[in-house]
Amino acid sequence: MPRTSPAVSLLGVSACEKCCSHFRDGKSIKYIGAAVMQMCKQGQDARDATRAGRALDEAMILQRGDHVVGRRECGSSVLHREQAGLTCLFRRRMNLAMATNYRAGWLILVVTGWCFSGPANELRHYVFFGQDRERISDAAFLGTKAFEGAQLKYSWRGLEQGKDDYDFNAIEHDLKFLASKGKKLFIQLQDATFDPALINIPRYLLNDPRYNGGAAKQYSIPDDDEGRAVPAGWVARRWDAAVQERFHQLLLALGKQFDGRIEGINLAETAVDFGESGRLFPKGFSPAAYRDAVLTNMLVLKRSFPKSVTMQYANFMPGEWLPDNDHGYLRSVYEQAKQLKVGVGGPDLLPYKPGQMNHAYPLIRASAGIVPTGIAVQDGNYEHVNPKTGKQMSIPELIGFATEHLKVDYIFWCVEEPFYSGKLIPFLQAQR
Repeated sequence: MPRTSPAVSLLGVSACEKCCSHFRDGKSIKYIGAAVMQMCKQGQDARDATRAGRALDEAMILQRGDHVVGRRECGSSVLHREQAGLTCLFRRRMNLAMATNYRAGWLILVVTGWCFSGPANELRHYVFFGQDRERISDAAFLGTKAFEGAQLKYSWRGLEQGKDDYDFNAIEHDLKFLASKGKKLFIQLQDATFDPALINIPRYLLNDPRYNGGAAKQYSIPDDDEGRAVPAGWVARRWDAAVQERFHQLLLALGKQFDGRIEGINLAETAVDFGESGRLFPKGFSPAAYRDAVLTNMLVLKRSFPKSVTMQYANFMPGEWLPDNDHGYLRSVYEQAKQLKVGVGGPDLLPYKPGQMNHAYPLIRASAGIVPTGIAVQDGNYEHVNPKTGKQMSIPELIGFATEHLKVDYIFWCVEEPFYSGKLIPFLQAQR
């Protein structure tokens, strides 16, 4: 259920597991803080307080997985939180208030604001190894505590050998290895390439006529002259209902096996290049149809992974160029993401570059604290020159822009050398 305005939610901390169960019904729960706090101060039973809170008009409905139940173990003063679906991230801009009622054995924590998966106020660093999966065993990566885990790219073709013939052994291997080293896995599901010789979708989609070729060429268009366009890669026919249905089946199969076990999963960037005149448009393509397909894919992604972090890389959309030619395509992706509680982000980390500043960056910033957000540092980003200073940006400056301007929760660092080993790792190791 979409949240329409900030509200007060209640997190109960009980004296025993039995009491905690009253704050978990597995479905949407209606909370209001003030009345429950007052009833607890009066020594009334927590169940009565909960029932009273549910009856108040101002209460808010939180979907399953959006609240956290904390408990104080019987006979122990150690307080910890117990998950009820997702862990709550208390954003730095939330207002927190506590009221303790030791007579009733309850600690009531009232939180004004939003919550989603992740620890409070902590930037999560992941290393993007792409398809170089063997590098997750690198000593430098494993020895850098600041790296929470690895982001690995898995192609649709690699995961579906034939129709409904799924092979997730590579993911299982990588997940188990990373877990054994105290690291986490973030999946990037790839259905596009930037090489005309490579196609990332299963072969049966290419050969069966019902899928209209399964994939479409992308182009490099010098100076926007479509007469000089040359093939630059392939992308799945995301707007094609038949192809999309097969992609949804893949998402559902992945979610069944990995939801709650992996840190997260992101879909590939929304940017595609078929030109603007229409002469290079693939069969059945239109910017509006493409937008609709992206929105539907996010819906199925979230349904497939209700526990793990989900994220759509949304950097640019075909058919518009902001701010002058704005059809609302990119903004609609971010609005839908907020409604679905799907994270947002994408490549690249290029502070103050006009294209990014006019497109994804303000939308990522506006999503912070509502859904998980992330930014990918890709090849060439380490060498980015700050237009304000005329100097190459340092690692601290990149992190500062990501956290203070974009306010992201995740940074996915590429391994471009000499920057990865010579600058990023030494900086992060010095911070711990």
